[in-house]
Amino acid sequence: MPEADISAPLDADDRVLPGRKARSAASVFNYGNILAILVPVPLGMLWLGLSMLVYAMNRHHPNEKVGHYTQQAAYRFYGITGFFVAAATFIPGGGWNYYLIAWAFAALVLIPWSILDLVRIRRDQWDDMELPVDHHETGSL
Repeated sequence: MPEADISAPLDADDRVLPGRKARSAASVFNYGNILAILVPVPLGMLWLGLSMLVYAMNRHHPNEKVGHYTQQAAYRFYGITGFFVAAATFIPGGGWNYYLIAWAFAALVLIPWSILDLVRIRRDQWDDMELPVDHHETGSL
């Protein structure tokens, strides 16, 4: 998060993380899931890698609710994709109809669930958080 997104300190030892930034961070994984399912080539493949970065950044966010919503969205995405990777082993060569059925099923599961989660995130109470500032000793690295 850029320094400009963190408000000026209320106290010399604290900074404020706005609730709207936490809400935005909690929504990112769900938006990525929806885009990856709607446009599987190339966004689905790119999201598979990018989602790991988003998860790593947001799972340990100072606001615990961001981590919770990110974890739930990740469970859904990785569960669906993992299931279909394993199931694709048994799809016969040239069975594009099976792949389309799998994609439609994934969309039917993932899109409504992600939208429901986005509604929950929107309705949740997102308060500003005070973040303590770490003080380092002078002369230390």
